[in-house]
Amino acid sequence: MTRVAEETWRARVRGCLLGGAIGDALGGPVEFEDARSILAKYPDGVRAFVAGGWPAGTITDDTQMTLFTVEGLIRASVRTDRGLGFTVAVVQHAYDRWLDTQNLPGPSGEPDGWLLGEQWLYARRAPGNTCLTALTQARKGAARIAQYGDQAANDSKGCGGVMRVAPFGLLPEYFPAEWVFDSAATAAGYTHGHPTGKLASGALAAIIRELCGGASLDDALTNATSLLIKHEGHEETSTALAFARHLAATAPAGPVTVERLGGGWVAEEALAIAVFAALAYPEPDQFLDALALAVTHSGDSDSTGAICGNILGALHGETALPAELVFTVEGRPVILQLADDFALEFSQGKRLHGDYGPHTAWTTRYPGW
Repeated sequence: MTRVAEETWRARVRGCLLGGAIGDALGGPVEFEDARSILAKYPDGVRAFVAGGWPAGTITDDTQMTLFTVEGLIRASVRTDRGLGFTVAVVQHAYDRWLDTQNLPGPSGEPDGWLLGEQWLYARRAPGNTCLTALTQARKGAARIAQYGDQAANDSKGCGGVMRVAPFGLLPEYFPAEWVFDSAATAAGYTHGHPTGKLASGALAAIIRELCGGASLDDALTNATSLLIKHEGHEETSTALAFARHLAATAPAGPVTVERLGGGWVAEEALAIAVFAALAYPEPDQFLDALALAVTHSGDSDSTGAICGNILGALHGETALPAELVFTVEGRPVILQLADDFALEFSQGKRLHGDYGPHTAWTTRYPGW
């Protein structure tokens, strides 16, 4: 990349990850409310962080797992120093570390990278039962329920896969588009076994990749759909995306229209709602309008908000994010540090580590396993 291109890409990486966290925190407090109740309290939609069981601005499991996806991708890259390929299964190791944050009161003190040492991540924020169960079963492979590295032995297409895979789309363009799609689908499949749960995740990663390459949102959707329809079982996801695009072109941008797309509890609906909101308000100065639309409905508001934030953050970069939300969202220093470390690894990694050097503290920060 040229210097200008690299700076643009870094802004998109930061925008995508921080935008997702903002959307997540915006929608979390109203996740289990119906649209009528939400609108009675917030007639213009949820446009500011509110308390809801946790302090205002608190992120949920959606952002937690996204951060571990980022860490897993960095560590997969470090692992290639040993002459090994870039292996998606390293991301499953990262999800296994996330599982520790849900089961332990705090860091164990055992050295395993820096992210696992962040005490604030050791909090249960309504994690999905499917994620918890699938990862626990994989850890207990000896019980023959599942083996580590396998796809999940369930038929779930819940949104717990798609809400965490945006980082795959942030990888530089030397990663082929097909690989990005398939790898995101594989990573989602570690917890969600239904084809739709996987393919919706691949589609999101493909959309993010196109946006990071400078495509318009409309072109990104078209190109991602072209990849999607090559896969068996694509129909639920491709139909949901087509309907979202149709409604964005023909229907009012409001909660009634959003609810025609479903509740977002399953993967294709969550992706479709996020896409509809992004299409309805595609301009940089409409970022908050889009997020408010994405979370103000009777459904999985934190996930639809997170995915919408991922998409628009990748499209516009970090400077489009609403400042009044940026400065108070939980975990901002860690989110931005991970974003910057991701950019360093995939643009200047050879200055940080290598088979024969240099040998820096980077490999303690991000061990290659």
